[in-house]
Amino acid sequence: MAKSKIKRISSAAGYVTYLRTSDEDAQAPERSHAAQRRDIVQRLSPTHGLVDLGEYVDNFTGTSADRKHYQRMLTDARLGKFSHVFAAAPDRFGRDDVEALRAIDEMTQMGVTVRFASHPDLNPANEDDRMYLNILFGMAKREAAVTARRVRGGMTSKLLAGGWSWRAPDGYLNKEIRLTELGPEEQLKHAKYKRWIEIDPEQSKIWRLAWDLLLTDRYSLDDICEKLHEQGYRMTSGRRFIEIRDKRAKGEGEHIAHIQLLSRAFHNWFYAGWVVAQNEWVNIAPKTVKGEWEAVVTTEEFERGLSILAQRNHKPMPHKKHFYLLQGLVYLETDHGLRKLTCGKPNINRKRGGVSYYCVPSSATNYLCHKIDAQIIDHIRAIQVSPELLPLIREVYLSDVTRYTKDIVLERKALQTRQRKLDEKELNLWRAFTDHGMRPQIYERLTKECIEEREKLKVLLDRMETERGDFIANLDAALQVLAEIGERYTKCALEQQRAILLQMVERVILTAEGRIRRIEWKPPFCYIQSLQDDNQNGGSDATKKAKKGKTSRVAAGSLPTSFGAPTGC
Repeated sequence: MAKSKIKRISSAAGYVTYLRTSDEDAQAPERSHAAQRRDIVQRLSPTHGLVDLGEYVDNFTGTSADRKHYQRMLTDARLGKFSHVFAAAPDRFGRDDVEALRAIDEMTQMGVTVRFASHPDLNPANEDDRMYLNILFGMAKREAAVTARRVRGGMTSKLLAGGWSWRAPDGYLNKEIRLTELGPEEQLKHAKYKRWIEIDPEQSKIWRLAWDLLLTDRYSLDDICEKLHEQGYRMTSGRRFIEIRDKRAKGEGEHIAHIQLLSRAFHNWFYAGWVVAQNEWVNIAPKTVKGEWEAVVTTEEFERGLSILAQRNHKPMPHKKHFYLLQGLVYLETDHGLRKLTCGKPNINRKRGGVSYYCVPSSATNYLCHKIDAQIIDHIRAIQVSPELLPLIREVYLSDVTRYTKDIVLERKALQTRQRKLDEKELNLWRAFTDHGMRPQIYERLTKECIEEREKLKVLLDRMETERGDFIANLDAALQVLAEIGERYTKCALEQQRAILLQMVERVILTAEGRIRRIEWKPPFCYIQSLQDDNQNGGSDATKKAKKGKTSRVAAGSLPTSFGAPTGC
C-alpha cells in the first residue's frame, strides 16, 4: 500500500525554538533551557535572519512522544504557523529515533525546515545528511538506554543495601541533603544528593493506631476508618479517611470509607521495615533485605495483620450450577483453524435435567459431553514411560535445555569473565594504593564500586543456577506424575479429574466426528511428548547426532514412551 503524500503548505516566515530537559537534566547547566536557548541564538538565528515566533518548552523524557508542547508544535506546523524549527541538538528534539525521524520527515515534506545548533549545516532533506541524522538519533537512543540501565543498577544497589529509591509511604518522610553540605567521606558515597527515609513522628502515630485496631481483630476496615476520622486524623496530603457526601433529600450525609488506603498500607512491608520490590528489573522478596528506616510495626505484628485480613477475605468457591469436565479446554479442528467450544444444556427443562453438550457457538453443531469425556481416560492411560529410561530422559532434557538456552550460557560465560576481570581490577587497585600512593578516598570509592559490582554478579549467577535447578525439578515432577497418573486418575472424583487436567492439558482437539484427535499438553509434559514425536519421526537432529555416542542420547526409536492418542483413535 503506497504512503499518502504530504502536501506542502504555505507557512508564515519565521522560526520557533524547541527546548527540552528531562528530570535528570534539570540540574545539569549544560543541558538547561537557558543553555539550549543560548546555543540556538548564537549558532542558528543570525545565519537565517528570521523573526522569532516563540518557543515550545517541555520538561519530560525524550523517549516518549507524549510531550504536551512537542505535540502542540507538530500541530502548529501542520497549520503553517512557522517555517523553521530550531533545536539545540538531536537528543533534545527526542530520544526515540523512529518518532523523531517521522516528525522531521513530515515537517520537511510540508516545507518546514528543521535545524540543530550542534550541527548547523545538517539538512534532513539531504539523503546523506539524513543518514547521519539517523545515526545521531540512534546514538541518543542508545545513550538513553545506557543511562536507564545505569540508573536501574544504582537503584538496585541502593535497595539491596537497605535503602529506598522511591517516595516513602504515608507516615514517613523523604529526606535529602546536597553533597556540598557533607563531609569528604560522605561525598564519596553519593552523587549530587544524599537521600534517606525518616519516620514522621506525628503521622506515624496514626498508622500505629490503625494497626492496633486491626490486631484486635474486632474492627473491620470501615470501622477503623471511622475511628481514625473521629480522632480528626488525615493523610499527609490532607485526604480524610472518611468522605462525607451530602444527601440533601434525606438531610444527612453519606459516609464513604476509603478502605483501599488502609488495605494497601496493611499489605505494605515497608511499615514492617523490609525492602520489597517487584518489577521487570528487580525482585526482592519480603523478609530478604532489612530497610534502614524505623519500622512502625514489628514483623510478627505485620504478619498477624496479614493473617487476619486473609481470613476475612476467604470466601468459599461458588458452587457452579452445571459441571463440565473439559470446560475451556476443548476445541474443534476445522478447515479454518481451531474453534473453541462452549458448554451448555439446551434442553435443561426436561425431567432429567437436560443433557450436557460441548457446542459450536451460534450453530447446531453439538457434541455430547459424556462421549467426549469418556475418551480422555484412554489418552491418559496411553501415557507410559519406561522407569529404566528415566535417567536418560533427564539427560536428554538437560541437553536440550542447554541447547535451547544458548544465550543464557553465553551470558553466564560473560558474567564469569567479568568476575575474573574484577579480580584483576581489585588487585591492581591494591597495588596502586600500596605501591603508587593512590589517595585513600579514591581507593575507598573504587573499592566500593567493585564490591557492588561483585554483589550484582553473584545475584545474577545465583539466579541462573536457580533457574537451571527449576528446570530439573519441573521435569522430575512431570515424570513422577506420568508414572502414577494412569492408575490414580480413574479413582478421583470428577472435580479432582478436572483439576488434574487443568494442570496438565493446554487444549483438547476434536475432529468433526466428535473424536479426540490429539491433546496438547502443558510444559513440561509437552516436552516429553516431543520426545515421543521424535521417535515416531525417526529421531530429531540431536537424536541422530547422539547415535554416535553410547548413552549421551536416547537412540532413535528406542524410547519406550507413549504420549499421544491411544491405538485406534
